[in-house]
Order: sequence, then structure tokens, then C-alpha cells
Amino acid sequence: MQRPAHLDPRSPFVLDTHELGRRPGSTRTVQRTVGAPEDLGTDVIGIPTGTDVELDLRLEAVMEGVLVSGSVRGRAIGECVRCLGEVVEDVDVFLTELYVYPERAAVAAEEGDEDEDVRELEGDLVNLEPALRDTVVPALPFQPLCQPDCQGLCSECGARLADDPDHSHEILDPRWSALSGLAGMQDETKES
Repeated sequence: MQRPAHLDPRSPFVLDTHELGRRPGSTRTVQRTVGAPEDLGTDVIGIPTGTDVELDLRLEAVMEGVLVSGSVRGRAIGECVRCLGEVVEDVDVFLTELYVYPERAAVAAEEGDEDEDVRELEGDLVNLEPALRDTVVPALPFQPLCQPDCQGLCSECGARLADDPDHSHEILDPRWSALSGLAGMQDETKES
């Protein structure tokens, strides 16, 4: 994923760390409700774009950069993998991400300690969106269910089994079809 050339400080996912200075131990809290970014989820469940995501974060200056930690809350909506009904799942995850100062990242790269997961500060700005995605998406259920005991759909007609617990079909084995024809002839002889 490519980083934008410059972060927009007006974006709700961009945090300004200028107040922290570069004084390890200095902290600041950020509490805000933002609209969910696009694709905050998987193909079967996710937090819909624009719906509320609550951030309750703590920014702490450390020697390497700024440590961002705190809770992320939202409501994911998806589809049950068994019956295709709606699934609503409350999401409450803990985010912890270190954003390193650019010079620290450069020193680490020179020493051959390059880690692709290192996030850098851009000036005094932190782009929270990729870390938010990396925290929320793995916390979503891989196979969401509307109920833990969802029975799914009928394999013959597609009816939702939870709506009709006694639902069934009489299925004849095609190997016995010749005998069912004989049974029909026997019924005709009894009627005559």
C-alpha cells in the first residue's frame, strides 16, 4: 500500500503529535467518533462506510517515536454464512501501534533491521487508518453466524430451516425408481 505524499491534518484519521514534543513520557488522550473508512472488513462482514467508529486513544512519546494505544469500537454488519441472514456484531478491540520518528526508521534501515510493518510519523502527524484496519479486520468473525446454532438453508429448496423446524423433503433413491413404478401398478390392480 502506498503512502500519500502528504497527510491531510484535517482527516479524522490523522492525529497531530506536536503537543507531545519529543519528550519521552509526555502523553495526550484523543477521544473522537469518526465515520468508518471504506473496506473496513471482509467480503462477508465489516463496519459499513461512514458509520460511527469510536476512538478512545492515548498518545505517548517514547524514545523511538509515538506509541498510540486505546480502544476502537463500532458495529459490524454482515451476512450469516449458513442462512444468508443479517449478522450484527459489536466490535470492541484494543489498538497498539508504534509510529517511529523518520530518523529512527532510517537508522534501523541502515543497520539492516528493516521491518515492513514499521509505521513512520510524517512530521508530527500519525496516519491512524492503516493501523485501524490492521486491528479491526482480524477481530471480525471469519465465518459470521446469525446464531451459534443456525441450521442454514435447505439443500433441496433453499428454505431457511430456522423458520420451519419440521421442514423436509421425501427423496427417493433413483435406484429404487423402477420399484415405485411397480407399486403404482399394484395400486391400480387393487382398485379394479
